[in-house]
Amino acid sequence: MRRLYIISIRKALLLILPISFFIALFLFLESNYTTTVFSTKDNPRALQAGNEQANTVALTFNISHGSEQLLPILERLKKEEVIATFFVSGEWAERHPDLLEKIAEEQHEIGMLGYQYISYTEQEPEEVSKDLNKARDTFYKLGYEDIYLLRAPNGHLNKEVVSLAEQQGLSVIHWSLNPNDWKNPGTKKIAEDILTNVQNGDIILLHASDTVKQTEKALEIVLPAIKESRDFVTISELISQTDTQQELLE
Repeated sequence: MRRLYIISIRKALLLILPISFFIALFLFLESNYTTTVFSTKDNPRALQAGNEQANTVALTFNISHGSEQLLPILERLKKEEVIATFFVSGEWAERHPDLLEKIAEEQHEIGMLGYQYISYTEQEPEEVSKDLNKARDTFYKLGYEDIYLLRAPNGHLNKEVVSLAEQQGLSVIHWSLNPNDWKNPGTKKIAEDILTNVQNGDIILLHASDTVKQTEKALEIVLPAIKESRDFVTISELISQTDTQQELLE
């Protein structure tokens, strides 16, 4: 009887341990849920990626300061006949209306990066709302009245931020592929990170502020390589495709 009792305990442990592991994993994921993954069943909020079945990717750039790196990047995009989406802070747009016009003239899409490039999750809702309003007013005064795409500064989002953005008719855009070009890890490293990990429907995050020193050279490698198997589209085109993957927020 004692032997049977021991065997029964061992069998029970074999069942309990895997269950305990998955419960612990679930609780860990819940407690460490980051602001880059928003999931509910019914309410799509922030676009993270497009249709996996379509051979398309969206190239996006953030700009919040400086004026030296943008033109070389625009020249590279023009040479490779690639259209991108630029998320621009309102403060930068005010300081560089000529460069903003250059982006538009090259037929690239323009989205907002807020007004002051300050994390929205570190501000009160009233401050976030004020920043969004100021950004929209800024672009409106500059002649860009139909901007509806928003990327939060630093990509920091939560329920309140997304709700405020939606109340103003804005579509929140995140990303699915980030080679951290702003760290200037090396031209080859940036290109390798993109080309090794790129998938259909990806939203690629790059930067065109003056802190990036290697992005334009990386594009020289990346753009022709991706074009061999995929098409570049704007965020609006990505949204229009069916079966988009969206981050969801409870």
